[in-house]
Amino acid sequence: MNDPRTTDADVGDAPATTVPSVPPGRLPAVALRGVSKVYGGGRTAVAAVDHIDLDVAPGELVCLVGASGCGKSTLLNLIAGLDRPTTGRIDVEGRTALMFQDAALFPWLTTASNIELALKLRKVPKAERRPRVESLLRTVHLESFADKRPHELSGGMRQRVALARAFAQDADVLLMDEPFGALDAMTRDILHDELESLWRDRSFTIVFVTHNVREAARLADRIVVLSSRPGRVTAMFDVDVDRPRRIESPEVSEIAATVTSQLREEVRRHARQ
Repeated sequence: MNDPRTTDADVGDAPATTVPSVPPGRLPAVALRGVSKVYGGGRTAVAAVDHIDLDVAPGELVCLVGASGCGKSTLLNLIAGLDRPTTGRIDVEGRTALMFQDAALFPWLTTASNIELALKLRKVPKAERRPRVESLLRTVHLESFADKRPHELSGGMRQRVALARAFAQDADVLLMDEPFGALDAMTRDILHDELESLWRDRSFTIVFVTHNVREAARLADRIVVLSSRPGRVTAMFDVDVDRPRRIESPEVSEIAATVTSQLREEVRRHARQ
């Protein structure tokens, strides 16, 4: 892996953990080894995540869940290269794109121009940008809203634009920080279907942060549970449920209940400390 954001900080004495393996002969798309992040120093130091070991296979959709403040978003920022770990190493195979809960669109630009901006930043020739934008608009079913500005779009539409902009970056790894958390249940369910369809068609890797356990069970190949701060990997659950899935299905509900029990135990354990 030769991503320019690969970080190899001084690794401290990490607790022994078992790192999930990827299929034989394949390099992981994302690999974390002994990753810790501490903010501040001395008595005011705050450990956000502590000695995280994790592999994400190419094409895998992994959901990170945990209590508020457990370091889920910190991990995404570290993987994206927006911050550096205090200790440990992060390797990413290929380019990343980051999608937030807030669509973060430029209000003075149209839908098409917001998407095109990502292509401009990649220095895609002007003659190639328009057909690429049109294709992306069709992908997210917004071709008739190309000339609308963000304030003229619903919340779900704005997230579709953000998704198209992420695709415009031609990323190999899509990092999603509670992208549907502010949407109503029906809109969220529709976007789950669209994301799953696009992910299957394009075969990229997704690391998806959510506090919604049912959402994780609905989307993920694997759910990673983080402890309360500092965040540590405390459990992993393979989601062996056929796709397409429904969020209300008994199989999804059963997995969500199991993960929720694990999270409750983590909260109780943290409260006793």
